[in-house]
Amino acid sequence: FLGFVLLFAGILFLSWPPVKAVPAVSVNDPKKTDVITLKDGQVRGVYNKEEDVEVYAGIPYAAPPVGELRWKEPQDPAKWEGVLEADHFAPMSMQPVNLPIYDSLAQIIGYHDYEISLNDNYVAPVSEDSLYLNIWRPAGEQKDLPVLVFIHGGSLQTGQPWYADYSGEGLAKKGVLVVNLGYRLGVFGFFADEELAAESAHHTTGNYGLLDMIKALEWVRDNIASFGGDPDNVTLAGESAGSASVSALCTSPLAKGLFRRVILESSTVASITPPHSYRSYGEALSSGQRLMERAGVSSVSELREMDAKELVKEASSQHHITVDGYALSEDPYVSYRKGKYNETAILHGYNAKESAPFLLFSKTTLKNYEEKVRNYFGDLTEKVLAVYHPESDEEAASLWADIYGAVFLNSPHYCLNRLAEENGIPVYEYYFSKENGRLGSWHSGEEVYCYGNIPDGSKLYDEEDRKLAEIMSSYWASFAEDGDPNKAGLPEWKENTGSSSLMGFGKETGMTEEKLLPLYEILDELYGWK
Repeated sequence: FLGFVLLFAGILFLSWPPVKAVPAVSVNDPKKTDVITLKDGQVRGVYNKEEDVEVYAGIPYAAPPVGELRWKEPQDPAKWEGVLEADHFAPMSMQPVNLPIYDSLAQIIGYHDYEISLNDNYVAPVSEDSLYLNIWRPAGEQKDLPVLVFIHGGSLQTGQPWYADYSGEGLAKKGVLVVNLGYRLGVFGFFADEELAAESAHHTTGNYGLLDMIKALEWVRDNIASFGGDPDNVTLAGESAGSASVSALCTSPLAKGLFRRVILESSTVASITPPHSYRSYGEALSSGQRLMERAGVSSVSELREMDAKELVKEASSQHHITVDGYALSEDPYVSYRKGKYNETAILHGYNAKESAPFLLFSKTTLKNYEEKVRNYFGDLTEKVLAVYHPESDEEAASLWADIYGAVFLNSPHYCLNRLAEENGIPVYEYYFSKENGRLGSWHSGEEVYCYGNIPDGSKLYDEEDRKLAEIMSSYWASFAEDGDPNKAGLPEWKENTGSSSLMGFGKETGMTEEKLLPLYEILDELYGWK
């Protein structure tokens, strides 16, 4: 047995893929773009395979947050000499790294992707030095293009700004300039401590990742015209924790004027009690103090000396947006009720099976269904059971999946919709239910559709999927252009007044009724919505 273990370990060690920067395009020796001059230096990108999109990868928007800049507000990047060859993506932000076999299994089990290729037999690098952004734009001379800035998800613990599903290539082909960015994650982005607050000129701590996003938006304001983008026509978009971040920036005083409208997919923090990715200042400080105790240190300087590979193990304990009084002065719900917000239009929504990946390893039956409901609803449990009363184990699992998804991901959209209507903000809501051979309508399953990136040769999607992707990405591009998703030739997407109907994206595209209203009303009672 010991010999077998040693042999397996040896094979694993010898077969571990090399660490290598991810190329900006999947083209050998791609054609280079013309040189573009920015505030800090010159850059040159590459063309995609069809040569109809230009990609500029790995452009620094802030100084590397390492050494003494770990847990500091983002600083201006250094100017560079010569031409920056923007043909590879920068390292993804520091995050836990799995064994390659785990990532492969995730692709097979979660994404049903069995394709084997030697072209991607490497591991993308991770680093604290990750404050870079990537740009996709239509090829050729451009001027006054609508700009979409995308914030990736990953529970504020993981993720990267170049993933194929939300690549900017699809929307660039529709005339939108797309920017994706890296930001500090986990303990590096959201650790809070009183000593750090005292260091800060603005007495802020706990929101370094959020401040990175604001810094990137400032970079876009100052530089995007050089790429042909309109700095006065920026749409801020995000999915999951990225959407929660966008939601926070909607009421951040620091973000005012940096974007015009927002797209929020599968998360907001606009409800009275945001269910994830969010905490109070006191909670942040207490959590930070417990981290220092676990690390066996008594000062921030000692923490700054710790190896990033050790600190990254704390990702799951430090991944929450904080009400710090600076980047976020108060709960977004409170700001909206006061009429304080930054956006002029909202496109948002959720998926039919949001809860699927989060319930993958749990089991709900008739026997434990009521207990699960009671854990969340307490004295209101009977009201939930009266509406959602299963008769079989299969029905119990299905209803619990709906309830779990509504509590953690869907109902905050219902709250946001009403706050938007109350403030006179045009708001368009969607419900994505399209199934396919891959993620289907699971959490994040809509991204490959709305950003227009279904792979041409993929057999996991059919012509019905490709037609829907064309429709959804057209809505997204139109909204980025002028704040209205509607466009000639597309089904009418009505504003979600009254929160009773929303746009359905499934086998058919069209307005549909909100099915979870009875549950939302119980949640209103639970959280004290007035």
